[in-house]
This record gives sequence, C-alpha cells and structure tokens, in this order.
Amino acid sequence: MPAGATRSEARRPEPSGNRQHESEYRWRANSLWIVPLLCIAGGAIVAVITLSIDGALGYDRLPSDVLGTPTAVQTILSTAASAMLTLTTIVLTVLTLGVQLAMQQFSPRIVRALLADRRSQLAHGLFAATFLYCMIAVAKVDESAQPGDQVPSVTVAVAYLLLLASLIALVGYVHHAGQSLRVAGLIDLVGDNLQEEIERAFPLTSPPVMGERVITMPESGVVVMLDVDGLIDRARRAGDRFEMLVAVGDFVPRGGAVLRHSGDGPLDESAIRRMVVLDNERSHVGDAAYGFRKLVDITERSIASSPQHDPATAVQAIDRLHDAMRQLCLRELPGSQHHDAAGVLRLVTRELAWRGYVAIAFDEVVLVARSSPPVVRRLLAAFDDLIEVAPPDRRPPLEERRARLLAGAEEQGIPILPDLQGIGSGRDLLETD
Repeated sequence: MPAGATRSEARRPEPSGNRQHESEYRWRANSLWIVPLLCIAGGAIVAVITLSIDGALGYDRLPSDVLGTPTAVQTILSTAASAMLTLTTIVLTVLTLGVQLAMQQFSPRIVRALLADRRSQLAHGLFAATFLYCMIAVAKVDESAQPGDQVPSVTVAVAYLLLLASLIALVGYVHHAGQSLRVAGLIDLVGDNLQEEIERAFPLTSPPVMGERVITMPESGVVVMLDVDGLIDRARRAGDRFEMLVAVGDFVPRGGAVLRHSGDGPLDESAIRRMVVLDNERSHVGDAAYGFRKLVDITERSIASSPQHDPATAVQAIDRLHDAMRQLCLRELPGSQHHDAAGVLRLVTRELAWRGYVAIAFDEVVLVARSSPPVVRRLLAAFDDLIEVAPPDRRPPLEERRARLLAGAEEQGIPILPDLQGIGSGRDLLETD
C-alpha cells in the first residue's frame, strides 16, 4: 500500500471501465470452450422446447412421407449422431495439428489468435449441439407406440434442419480453415486483432495529412488488379489525367494513397476505388512477378534451410525460373503510359521493367547459391542460355548477375562448370565418343 494511503483508499474499487475490459479479456481468453459449451446448452434447450411443442400439439403435425417412418427416422438420427460425434473429433484433431504446424512454422505466440477465432468456435459448437440434439430426439422415437404417436414431427424436422446447417457449416469451415492457415491468413488474423486494439485503446487525434488531388483507400490490402480501361474512361470523361502511386503487388496501408489526378473537376472517388482491387495476398492474375517470387522462395528455402539442405529441389525451381525468363526475354513488356482513343495520355501506371524481372528472379538466388555447387552450376547454365537468346538491349542485367555469380563461386572455390542438372550432365562428364 502506498505511503499515506488509508486502508479504505487501498480497498477502493477499480473503475467500471477497467472491470469491463478485464471481463472482456477473460471472455476472449476462455471463449475456446465457452462458446461451444453455450452452443451445446442451446441445443439441449431447443430439444426440450421442440419436444414440449410436440407434446402439446401432437406427434402428427407433419406427415410421415415428409419425415419418414419411425424406423427410418431412428436410423437417420442414430447415424447422424454418430457422424456428428466423429466429425467433431476429427475437426478438433485437425485444429490441433494446424495449431502445432503454425507454431513451428511461424510463431508459438500465434496460438491464442488461432484458438480465439469465433467462426471456428461456432462451427465446433454447432457440430456438438447437433450431436446432442439428435441423441435426445432419437430417444423419443417409439416404434411400439400407436400410429400418430411414434415420431415427434417438430423435433425431427428441427433435427433435419440442424443437420443441413451442419453440412453447410462444414463446407464453410473447411474453406475458412484453409484460408486461415495460409501465410496471409495468419498474418491478417494477427494484424486484424492488432488493428482492433489500436482503435480501442488509442483515440485518433487528427486525420492523416495527404497531398492534394490524391485518392486514398479506406482499407488495407495488396493491389491485385487494376481496371486500366475503366480508369482511362474515368479520366477521359473528367478531362483529367491519373497517375497510379502503387503497382500491382504493392501493399496499401489503411488510408494510403493509390492515385493522383491532375485536374480540379469533381471525381467519383468511390467508383475509382472500386477499380483498384485489394486482397490480403498477391495473385498470379495480372502479377507475373509473384510467380517469380514464389519460385525464388522455394529456391532460397531449399538452399539455406538447415539441416534440410535440398539442392535437387533448388535446381528444379531454377529450371522453371530459367524457362519463364527465357519466354519473357523475347516478349514485349507492358508500358506505363495509357492513352484514350483520341491519343490523349490519361493514365500512368507503374510497371516492372526487364531489369526488375531479372532482379526478382536472380538477385537473391545468386546471393545464396554460393553455398551450393549444384545450384551454382545450374544457374551458370541458365545465364549462358539466356544471354545467348536475349535481345542485345536485355543482356546487360543478365551479364551483371552472371559475373556476380562467378565472383561468389570463386570465393567459395566452387568448380565453374555450366550444368543443366547441377551435377551429372555437364560436358566434362558426358561421353562424346
């Protein structure tokens, strides 16, 4: 107790706001079992209510050709109860394995965010509640009773509806779980929780200061697509010119600027925002650089990961990098200036140049390849082929990376032999007689 404080002051209750925050924290921390438990209790309550309705109105409110005979109803409900119990067990097992993989791959501190996912909790609760409801309902189906008193029609009809809802929830849960366990899904899960806490605990004092004639995005995300034709048409109708401040594949923070216009006339900013499509991760559609990025990731992880050093996988990924760059070096890359039908410049976008594609495909791979002789040889063979087939104006970036690769190989004492397989198919190992 602080000096000078009385005992009554020491026992003074905490502010109600603190108690509210504490109760909210406790609820979130324990919601993994509270939400499914509430769903199970709800299933039991619904069963009692429907059985009471059947007792008051009679067991023949719905015809048997809709619900089935007593024997068929018993079979259906018994099978459904067994299936729902098995499904609940499997789902919880898969959830446990998913959490373990996420802990090993990303961070052990991500567990709470995964377990606190409300949609997953509701799905688990629905499966368990359906199991309990079917168990209660099947016990009330009596084959030996008089006709009309054999099947509690309202109770059975609700059981069928719960089974249908469980099937729909299962499909949604599989989709949601698959999305949540992706890299982007896990990052978004943590990021969304962080954003909620920032909005709750830190009041906004002033809006961000943006430049004039700038259009911002209210939500964050990665630019996955631009409606170039739509933007050109909007600029033409407004007598304006647009300049994109982001490229496809760039991340846009909440409130970040995406477009600058040069005119003073009114613009439908909401319509323009709809032409800049955001998502939580990049896509192959309209973003060729993302495919290169994935292949480079595979190559790096195969080389640098220890003790799972896997040069064969790295060579296989470089095969596809080589093939893709060979196709790309002979093609025309999109320009950044877009004109309308009258030839007036209306839109300026940010496009990746040839040098940029070369950097994405090879810079990091050349850096890590020096520790793996097979990868060095495979890369050297790829560079030799690309330099041979590429137009003269596109050769300098390739020659620069090739020289960098050779310098790194010499430092490591790696034999410099071009080899399409990394080892085993070089000219020095093939019989020519």
